[in-house]
Amino acid sequence: MMKLEKKLKVGVLGATGMVGQRFVTLLADHPWFEVVCVAASPRSAGKTYEEAVGDRWKMTTPMPENVKNLIVLNVNEVEEVAAQVDFVFSAVDMTKEEIKKIEEDYAKTETPVVSNNSAHRWTPDVPMVVPEINPEHYEVIKYQKERLGTTRGFVAVKPNCSIQSYAPVLTAWKEFEPTEVVATTYQAISGAGKTFADWPEMVGNIIPFIGGEEEKSEQEPLRLWGKIEDGVIKKAEGPVITTQCIRVPVLDGHTAAVFVKFAKNPTKEQLIEAIKNFSGEPQELELPSAPKQFIQYLEEDNRPQVSMDVNFERGMGVSVGRLREDTVYDYKFVGLSHNTLRGAAGGAVLSAELLVAKGYIEAK
Repeated sequence: MMKLEKKLKVGVLGATGMVGQRFVTLLADHPWFEVVCVAASPRSAGKTYEEAVGDRWKMTTPMPENVKNLIVLNVNEVEEVAAQVDFVFSAVDMTKEEIKKIEEDYAKTETPVVSNNSAHRWTPDVPMVVPEINPEHYEVIKYQKERLGTTRGFVAVKPNCSIQSYAPVLTAWKEFEPTEVVATTYQAISGAGKTFADWPEMVGNIIPFIGGEEEKSEQEPLRLWGKIEDGVIKKAEGPVITTQCIRVPVLDGHTAAVFVKFAKNPTKEQLIEAIKNFSGEPQELELPSAPKQFIQYLEEDNRPQVSMDVNFERGMGVSVGRLREDTVYDYKFVGLSHNTLRGAAGGAVLSAELLVAKGYIEAK
């Protein structure tokens, strides 16, 4: 594993919300990064982080000591925040247009932005990366810098949490050429920034709609598998993906039930082998947040289960089970990923580590 001379100084934008809290928690003992600045809406500005969050702390672990007394800055005072940090993580809660603007405003102060938000996922020169799947998309950053007029500032994003339970699996099976995919995701309430305490109507309930989620779940994998052409990312043509996204009474962990058709005829053994052996640059580079085993295959009929498997590899791995031949499609399986670790803040931290390892983020 690479060692840094000294830790990079990090700011968290939108630090008081649920994803912001997850960032702060994950970065508490990080070997490369140190949170020196927390920023949030004007109503939180001027308070200590502990005061600003108040009784809205949603993590299961206590608030890290090193952030409690940081004074929350106004996220809109871009220059002031940017002056204190080498780069920022973004988890701001605003409209899509406001997010696009503020993230680019930070980038224009020569501050790289690693975002958990969806606003820039389809900006043609913004890389949307799962570090094990498409790290080569970071090469589009040079074109983005030309557009923004920056030398070190840029925006990089990670994809939606719902696709992490099946897109890595389909990537592992690329050689067998998946042509059609049907996926139903069963999504945890923390994906909406909620706990059962603040969403009591989810207890014992299922809601068959999550705004915008099906479109993201069908389209975002195609962008991950796309290619850079003429300075922008062109999405892949296939496979064709159709999804349904359902909110279920689970705190953390998105499960997917997936059916796949292939152009080639893989055996079950070949498919399992491909999953187990699938890894990428984070594993080669031994990045601090990288799972050693990216995807595990579980043989038992009743796995993966949220209660047993969601924290596989500290929530950064993907669990797969019940792979079997299907009567309509070729194969079907069940996947599970942790939506706020691999799917949100953890995936963004891993992305930032890879950006550091590749030389895109360094001390100012």
